[in-house]
Amino acid sequence: MNNMEKTMTLVEHLEDLRRVLLKSVYAIIISTVIIYGFFREQLFNLIIIPVTQLGLPLIATAATEAFITKLKVSAMAGLIVSLPWIILQVWGFILPALYPKERRYLYILVPASIILFAGGALFAYFTVLPIAIRFLLITSAEGVAVMLTVSRYLGFLISFLLPFGIVFQMPLVVFFLTRTGVIEATSLARYRRLAILLIFVVAAILTPPDVISQLLLAGPMLLLYEISILIARVFRRRETEAVITEEITDCNQPGD
Repeated sequence: MNNMEKTMTLVEHLEDLRRVLLKSVYAIIISTVIIYGFFREQLFNLIIIPVTQLGLPLIATAATEAFITKLKVSAMAGLIVSLPWIILQVWGFILPALYPKERRYLYILVPASIILFAGGALFAYFTVLPIAIRFLLITSAEGVAVMLTVSRYLGFLISFLLPFGIVFQMPLVVFFLTRTGVIEATSLARYRRLAILLIFVVAAILTPPDVISQLLLAGPMLLLYEISILIARVFRRRETEAVITEEITDCNQPGD
């Protein structure tokens, strides 16, 4: 009887997961169709601003290249637009299995993660990407006629925005690891030199194979690492003050 109940419970969970996945996929498809149908040109013109401002033309070398590129852009936008709905569905699936304390962490981490990812991508788009394009396609290519295809530009754009969005999660990761007692601020400060080396290695892996792109990613990563140390120290200090306050309160209470 118990085995049957456990099997039915597992099947019900799998069915709920299937519904979550289907609703998420449907939301992405519907959003993509709407965006492609009504906003594809505006969206495409928005993402090519960094190259058009520099007077660089974009070309298509295949009959379907422009169509596929705009479809990919619409799909990415559809995913972004659908993200709140997807997160809502995932929350509805996960929250019943979490303890109240775990739910509080989730309420903080998920919105903060989205904000940090968007902040990293926007930072890359408005500051780092124009510098990289100017250096790679104008300064370094002086005397050479540059013809950039729309599909390669989209890949280049993603290779910039995605790493920055991921890297900007560093303070949030440190916050979580600090709250759970996995790391401390003293450890982060002690291994700063090793962290700097690893940051440059990660920047070399995540960015296009040129020194400027690597430096443009490594710089914010170093700054975020220092911010992470500060965050770890602040929360460690607060925890220590809370423990001291609790001990003083216990000492002042009359004995039983």
